[in-house]
Amino acid sequence: MTRRRPYDTVKRALDIVSAAIVLVVGSPLFALVALLVARNLGRPVLFRQPRPGRDGRVFTLLKFRTMREPRPGEDVSDEARLTRFGRVLRSTSLDELPSLVNVLRGDMSIVGPRPLLVSYLRRYTPEQARRHEVRPGITGLAQVSGRNTVEWSRRFELDVEYVERRSLRLDAWILLQTALAVVRRDGISAEGHATMPEFQPEEVA
Repeated sequence: MTRRRPYDTVKRALDIVSAAIVLVVGSPLFALVALLVARNLGRPVLFRQPRPGRDGRVFTLLKFRTMREPRPGEDVSDEARLTRFGRVLRSTSLDELPSLVNVLRGDMSIVGPRPLLVSYLRRYTPEQARRHEVRPGITGLAQVSGRNTVEWSRRFELDVEYVERRSLRLDAWILLQTALAVVRRDGISAEGHATMPEFQPEEVA
């Protein structure tokens, strides 16, 4: 059962206002990135994937595509399909722009634990599953603590820490650290992976 806090109502209002402003003001950038994705990777320009949100409810995550489609009969890793253009999008976090639509819909928040794969739901311990007590975020405490280079065990600890400590002050600090991480392009991916290796429960046993 999700544990509500008075800040959650304020947070949702701030999410709606912030996402709406960025989508309107940033619409020319949004259109430019979409055109560049279509030119470099083809259509569709959006990556869509089911992800679990608050209380484990599944929604469709929206991002700009960063990987090429595999050729017929080709069996390659995500790392091999990630293009140079896609790496630039990821390093600047421009691929995340469509996720603001998820924020407006109420699927996500600006700040919160990152939404992971649906298949991971059954792998969590009860403590790790607490990350779903809040809406998932475009950025979060784990992301500003090393992004995709943070080991799964530590990442889940940070997610639960955010659930426990969430506040306007913490969210503001995370957003500031996110901006700095984007400028520095820190922790974009774990070594040898497009993002991170697959989470396996034995890694945190």
